[in-house]
Amino acid sequence: MLITSLDNLKVKKYVKLKNKKYRDIEKMYLVETNHLVEEALNHQVLVDLLVLENEQVSYNFNYTYVTKEIMKKLSSLETIPKVIGVVKMLEPSNNLGNSILLLDDIQDPGNLGTIIRSSVAFNVSTIVLGLNCVDLYNEKVIRSTQGMLFKINIMRADLKEIIANLKKDNYLILGTNVKDGVDVKNIKVNKYALIMGNEGKGVKEELLTLCDKNLYIKMNNNCESLNVSVATSILLYELNGELR
Repeated sequence: MLITSLDNLKVKKYVKLKNKKYRDIEKMYLVETNHLVEEALNHQVLVDLLVLENEQVSYNFNYTYVTKEIMKKLSSLETIPKVIGVVKMLEPSNNLGNSILLLDDIQDPGNLGTIIRSSVAFNVSTIVLGLNCVDLYNEKVIRSTQGMLFKINIMRADLKEIIANLKKDNYLILGTNVKDGVDVKNIKVNKYALIMGNEGKGVKEELLTLCDKNLYIKMNNNCESLNVSVATSILLYELNGELR
């Protein structure tokens, strides 16, 4: 089957998924390129698949051909992709695990995508996005994760409420502070929740006051600070090695 009209009901519905409001209503979002479609298919979250006309694909999944005009309308890429997948949002699990990352007001999509990839690499069990964080299903976030968003439990919640509940369950709440911190290499953890903050402002003071300990990354005096995704990756790497 080939869809040729931009007025096709399916096309019009999927174009709306480029808008966060409609993603939240439909509980679906778009992924582009073969790699992300394959990851979605492997994790059984692929709902529909659109393929550029005259392209040959070998997915074990029913798909519909669309014209170049339609693919361009649906895509957020400069170069029109060969495939676009429609993916369902997964409900987060209430089983948070022993290693939790709390993100306070992360705004850059690339940073969030990188943080998600590092979280998977270093065995974070759950990521909790604060209420003001960038949308998880922003197209730039999705591309930056390289499919890792399918491999980790991610939820959005009020961080103060989450921290209060974690304290009741004896999680060690970790913040970051150079002046009043412990070298991350010198900390032992059983189960923890690490808070990382906004690119420019850091973690809100009201959240820092709830931390049991603060960490810092030892580095030379030539560098005052690290990008939040880099800092998060280093801390998660060290904590992964100490988790016991």
